[in-house]
Amino acid sequence: MYEQVKKPVIAIMRPKSYLGESVALAESMGFDPLAVPMIELADMKDEYFDGFVERVLSGVSDYVIFTSANGIDFTLKKITSSDRSRFIDALNSTKVIAIGPTTSKALEELGINVLGMPGVYSSQGLVEFMCPDVEGKIIDTARSFYGSTLLTEGLEKCGAKVHETKVYTLTRPKGKEQEEFIRRVLAGEIDVFAFTSSMMVRNFFEHSVDQDCKNDVISIMNSSLVAAIGTPTAKTIESYGVKVSVTPGKFTFEDILIKVSEKFN
Repeated sequence: MYEQVKKPVIAIMRPKSYLGESVALAESMGFDPLAVPMIELADMKDEYFDGFVERVLSGVSDYVIFTSANGIDFTLKKITSSDRSRFIDALNSTKVIAIGPTTSKALEELGINVLGMPGVYSSQGLVEFMCPDVEGKIIDTARSFYGSTLLTEGLEKCGAKVHETKVYTLTRPKGKEQEEFIRRVLAGEIDVFAFTSSMMVRNFFEHSVDQDCKNDVISIMNSSLVAAIGTPTAKTIESYGVKVSVTPGKFTFEDILIKVSEKFN
């Protein structure tokens, strides 16, 4: 009889809305996923949202940037159903920029035309992609409360007038599911830790602090394979004294899995 090869156990800590597709993708690539959300999404509306909608509807915005599919979802949730199609038509009269292919696909499925996206799916990538053409232009972006300031500051240095509205925020889920997850980490059950945001990293370590085992968790992680979706997330992980083994060239969860797979083959 042939000995069955153990599949690497990968910890997936994305929001609940992403877990199903993330688990299916990981399984299709030969991983044994352990999926527990360490971050959740929550709707919010700041004082700049109405101005954002008005600029788009009145044709004032030259560019509108979406840095995630969540950004467009939480934007449309705040617009009445009777005005939604008018807003989408207005977006199609501006130049819509997506941070990457997942966001671009979400926009296009809603009938929103995407002018382009950067080669590097990050705030810095967006700045480098857009900088040559934005001097004197009005740019709107609808994004997370925790979005990097690199985007707005970088585009302003390029001469653009940037308006930012924060349409959703991130929270830390707490409960027995997260407590059990930390216990399984301490039991050495995880081969790969996959982090897709700095907030996810911080929430994970806060749970280890809650259970008074932070140093043990750090030691275990340094004996495992740790993957970060990009440089900012990697730097956050390293600030806790944990070595990052994998950072993909493109900032998608699928690219994390591809790069991690190479380590096991």
